[in-house]
Amino acid sequence: MTATPIELRLQPAAQRHNHYSREDFFCFDRPQGSLLDWTGGRNILVSEDFILGLQQGLEEEVGDASASLMYTIGQEWGRSDATHFSQWYEEEYRRKTKQSNLMFLLETWWWPLTSQGWGRWEVDTENRRQGFIFINLFDSAVARTLGDVGKPVCHLYAGLFAGFFSAMVERQLNCIEIQCYSMGESYCKFLLGSKERIDAAAFWLNEGASANEITQKLRSGEGVAKA
Repeated sequence: MTATPIELRLQPAAQRHNHYSREDFFCFDRPQGSLLDWTGGRNILVSEDFILGLQQGLEEEVGDASASLMYTIGQEWGRSDATHFSQWYEEEYRRKTKQSNLMFLLETWWWPLTSQGWGRWEVDTENRRQGFIFINLFDSAVARTLGDVGKPVCHLYAGLFAGFFSAMVERQLNCIEIQCYSMGESYCKFLLGSKERIDAAAFWLNEGASANEITQKLRSGEGVAKA
């Protein structure tokens, strides 16, 4: 999805915000060959074969670097979407993003992505004051397509979360997937935080630690350099 100039189709009366039915959210323009959503973003419809081909094509071209490349693509998408989101959010709700309730803000950002087929999520902000949060993702478009391959595959999502949250809080954050549907789990789990914590989580993950073990280590203060 790419952003285009904002032309919101807001209701003229008491702005109706529950606009996520197919008929309300998407605007198909067959003569122009375009598919715009409620926020003014341009969409394309792709099959699971497209996702599979993209993943396999990158792996054939760059090997193990495909994960890093997908993460970088996600980061750029997240940064761009943060700008686009801030514009349409403030236009629709008549409120600055920094003046809004955090969970309402996040759910408002993610609902269009759910409507576009990127899956549902849960955000765990219990450890926000410690400098990290967890994101549970259900029905990942990437993992659902690739199936059980025994390793994390949602690098695009990790980059998306890193890029979006970094732009919104105006400081660099990183993200790593510590549990994936493609590893036989029922849902995907991401850790968002500083590079220091993400590097620690990556080390534990490579050593065979589970998502629960990584969570416990972080909550007990491991992975943070002592002064």
